[in-house]
Amino acid sequence: MKRTVEISQKAAHLSVRHKQLVLKHEGELLGQVPCSEVGVVVVSHPQATYTHQALTNLANEDAVVILCGNDHQPLAMLLPLSSHTQVVWRLNDQVAASQPLKKRLWKQLIVAKLRAQACALSPSQPAHKKLLALSRQVRSGDTTNVEAQGAKVYWANWLNADDSEALDSEPFRRDPKSSGVNGFLNYGYAILRAAISRSLVGAGLHPSLGLKHSNRGNMFCLSDDLIEPFRPLVDIRVREMYRQGYEMLNQDAKSELLRILLDNMTAGGLSCTVTSAISTLVSSLVSCFEGNSKTLAIPSLPPADC
Repeated sequence: MKRTVEISQKAAHLSVRHKQLVLKHEGELLGQVPCSEVGVVVVSHPQATYTHQALTNLANEDAVVILCGNDHQPLAMLLPLSSHTQVVWRLNDQVAASQPLKKRLWKQLIVAKLRAQACALSPSQPAHKKLLALSRQVRSGDTTNVEAQGAKVYWANWLNADDSEALDSEPFRRDPKSSGVNGFLNYGYAILRAAISRSLVGAGLHPSLGLKHSNRGNMFCLSDDLIEPFRPLVDIRVREMYRQGYEMLNQDAKSELLRILLDNMTAGGLSCTVTSAISTLVSSLVSCFEGNSKTLAIPSLPPADC
């Protein structure tokens, strides 16, 4: 199981010794971990420093380094160039994927997202049944934008403690540009995005070539496609934290959100971690691009959350 390393409390210096990632602060050893065991490094302390060797060793082990800005939100990612032996053939298959195929795959992702959103709400809420009904209305490519209809219902009921709350109530407004609870959501999504990008690159795919997302300024369009069914995991965790009284995106809050990668999901009837579920999904996407399958192996929330 790959580990996540976070640097936020002290201005740590990252170096490598005997293939171990070494973290020190003013000469004091803070910790060390084999580079081969690191999957993600999150750096949010403004005075953290690194050696070139530390970054290249992490890249050699297919680790992702996330750099956070002054607002402690992820600002940039250092991704390794693919070491996959079939990268050229994989990229050719990815580029050659037909529009009908991409539309069918996008439909599968949105159906799974809507069902996961329904699972994130109480079964006694009208919104739960509404989201399940919407999931059955999604067409290839989601040409009628059922995803947006579901988002309106979902976010209007996401924080409700009263299961009988009306579908059109609006106690919470999802705004990626605002702070507070929205900042918690942004941070959690960024962690998932990094993990998905890492898995895509490791499989020989390019994260900028999306199924649906196609913004020229977005280097992670495919990552943003695949993240959709996973978003409710973050939503559930952030809602729990909100109810527990978390107000600031501090060290404790970020550590709690980082643990999402170790949460359980269900894939093929079996329980697995989010990290494993991402790997399975990416592998199934490769099979679809190669023409060996028409269906993505999309994980679902565990039965306890549904």
